[in-house]
Amino acid sequence: MTSQIPPEQAIREQAAEWAVLRSAGRLSPAQEQALALWCDSDPRHAEALAFAEATWAELGLIGQMPQALPRAAAIPATSPAAGGRRRRSRLRWAASTAAALLVAILGVEQAPQVLLSLRADFATGKGEIRQVTLPDGSRVDLDSQSGIAVAFTSSERRVRLLAGDAVFDVAPTSDDERRPFVVDYAGASSKALGTRFVVGAAGEGGWVGMLEHSVAVSLQAPPREGPRQQVVEQGHSLRYDQAHGVRPWPEQDPRRATAWQRGLLVFEREPLGAVAAQLNRYRPGRVMITDAALARREVSGMFRLDNLDQALGMLTDELKVSRLDMAGITLIY
Repeated sequence: MTSQIPPEQAIREQAAEWAVLRSAGRLSPAQEQALALWCDSDPRHAEALAFAEATWAELGLIGQMPQALPRAAAIPATSPAAGGRRRRSRLRWAASTAAALLVAILGVEQAPQVLLSLRADFATGKGEIRQVTLPDGSRVDLDSQSGIAVAFTSSERRVRLLAGDAVFDVAPTSDDERRPFVVDYAGASSKALGTRFVVGAAGEGGWVGMLEHSVAVSLQAPPREGPRQQVVEQGHSLRYDQAHGVRPWPEQDPRRATAWQRGLLVFEREPLGAVAAQLNRYRPGRVMITDAALARREVSGMFRLDNLDQALGMLTDELKVSRLDMAGITLIY
């Protein structure tokens, strides 16, 4: 299942995690190297990290750091019990720091949701799943934090996916309804040749999964490389962007990726970081992973959307890692 988080938002969240991790103690050499590689891989990364740390400083949280916890190297070793208490204290301080930092960052991130509600004819909030019926009788299931704008004319039935993911159950053409049904998203148009398909975000572009019959997907401008258009058949998926064109995506099972319609999230050997990103789309607060290696560990499971706290417990038990819950934030370490 794809993360489905817009790239800029994902960068801000990763920057926040690095800021929290750096504030909690000295990074290991491997973590320092991972952070350096992350900052060097995209100029936006270093800018986002600077913003996250500046926000933290402006909140005055640096001055509130307990004097007994300057940096791990400055703490003298004592008894194991005292060491455990220090570690828990530092993690709780890090969690409260993360919560305050997150409030500031999410203040910026709430703007797209407000804008979405203004632009969309139909939209969903965090954790909301909604089905709407269009004027032609077609049904659309909107995933969490998704929105569409409807632009039907006398010659076509066109829908723009503005954010998130949506499953389209299209009213077929007939003698009374001859207009084609087209969905626009991320620079591509998907023309229904059948009845039921999903459209959503994937990296810098989008993806289409066919649940029944077929869909023709065409980029609105020629890509830098790769094919411009392709037909996706039932049970298959494809992804697209301007860099690589339209290409098959055999790893993406459209039925598993739309399990949210059935009140489920299904993961099969997914990195914990991607799983956390999905959980963050549906549950209140924010899950943050404080270790890059831990974020890469693969997990599998099937979780109910109405009981995602239990999902967190199952994940931490499976990975044998720790979890710290604070108001609005959960740290996995």
